[in-house]
Amino acid sequence: MRTGKENALDGKLAKTVKDFALSGRAERALEMLLDDEELQAAQEYANTVSIIRLGYNDHGPVHMRTVALNALIMLGLLRKANIQTSLEKDNCGDFEDSAMAVICASMLHDLGMGIGRQDHERSGVYLALPILNRLLAAVYKGNTRKQAMVRALTLEGIIGHMGTHAVHSLEAGVVQVADGCDMTKGRARIPLALANPTKGGHIHQYSANSIEGVDIDAGREKPICINVRMSNASGIFQVEEVLMKKIADSTAKPFLELYARVKDETPLQYL
Repeated sequence: MRTGKENALDGKLAKTVKDFALSGRAERALEMLLDDEELQAAQEYANTVSIIRLGYNDHGPVHMRTVALNALIMLGLLRKANIQTSLEKDNCGDFEDSAMAVICASMLHDLGMGIGRQDHERSGVYLALPILNRLLAAVYKGNTRKQAMVRALTLEGIIGHMGTHAVHSLEAGVVQVADGCDMTKGRARIPLALANPTKGGHIHQYSANSIEGVDIDAGREKPICINVRMSNASGIFQVEEVLMKKIADSTAKPFLELYARVKDETPLQYL
């Protein structure tokens, strides 16, 4: 059974895609992903391994939905700023095809955590492929060219989300940053509760627990502005060691502004 948080995110995702006013392909793909029992089971198991077995933070259904929402918000802001996606720029597809790839990559990107943390971006490709092939065949009936392109772009987003593999499309770069933006304290709550009192929690858990929120809006000088709100300075670890490392080589970096602030203090500007 889905949690209230998952249901709330499902509604936000559906509204965001509907507001793009596209042909309906992306809406159908989102519906299929949200209703896919195999995907839901794989996401839940990835979270079990991440939190219970490894003592890490949330990498399950809520996280993957949050990444999808972050990525779609960024993609929409780029569209409003007349920034073309890589598929558009290369005359390989339209904005909706790019949105399809971003949705799929975001919703599938952490399935590899079900195997383990090491190289999970690579193992995730293998776990995602059957689900992705099934979805693309249904949405792009008979259009093998589109299936091939969106599949490749989706897999680039999955394997590139950690910043350990170079990405070359704007779509994959958006997924990479969207993943880094999900670092609010909710992701650390369960691992902190389960932490061994003799060992203490992981630095990622404590750092994430100080992040009050991450806001993604239009920037003043660039299309996208990311504002990280923190309750204390330990959140700087999450910004500098997680988010900034993912932004560093992202194809979306030229279009970003990044600020981090502890309560009412003067914000730190990173980009």
